[in-house]
Amino acid sequence: MEKAEKIILFQGDSITDGGRLKGRQNEWDLNHQMGHGYAFLINAAMGCRYPEKNLCFFNRGVSGNRIADLYGRWTEDTLCLKPDILSVLVGINDCGSTLHDGAGSPPARFEKIFQLMLDEVREANPAVKIVLCEPFALPVGPLQDDFDAWRELLEPLQEKVRCVAEKNRAVFVPLQERFQELLSVREAKYWVWDGVHPTVCGHQVIAQQWMDCTGCSAGAFL
Repeated sequence: MEKAEKIILFQGDSITDGGRLKGRQNEWDLNHQMGHGYAFLINAAMGCRYPEKNLCFFNRGVSGNRIADLYGRWTEDTLCLKPDILSVLVGINDCGSTLHDGAGSPPARFEKIFQLMLDEVREANPAVKIVLCEPFALPVGPLQDDFDAWRELLEPLQEKVRCVAEKNRAVFVPLQERFQELLSVREAKYWVWDGVHPTVCGHQVIAQQWMDCTGCSAGAFL
């Protein structure tokens, strides 16, 4: 009897999106479904290392999404996929939207929406494993001149993600501190070229951090 697939779903904004090929009419093109970011790298590493586990990876990140946008498509792009493992990275667009047009969710609303999303996932599958990645930014590119303003908006959301992860017994993947550490090795643009979007090397940092924090690197969690 063939082993049932284990669904691993990555959700978020452009960092997760990674330029993936969207639309049901393009689902035949398996080479471009995961984008070119950390989700692709995790898929490649884990799928190659554990083919016997019958892992099935999905990427439903959408560029530009705030947490409210993510919740707006939650049923179709998350609940209907019935994930066994759900990974979410969101928050930086809430900062940008708040800074530029006041349209991002403030911390309390951000947390409320996040909790609502996870409640719905757990209601559908009480056994689901959840991974919450910390939103991050570095002072380079368009963010360099007003990074203090970005940081003031980002830090409360980072704390909310950490709190939501703890409350829901989810794996928390810290990213801000890891990128800060790497600034002693190479300059910011080497890792996150415009302050928000990782380079290829930056995506590998996220992928490795994700696998280490979940225990996937050692064969656990999956």
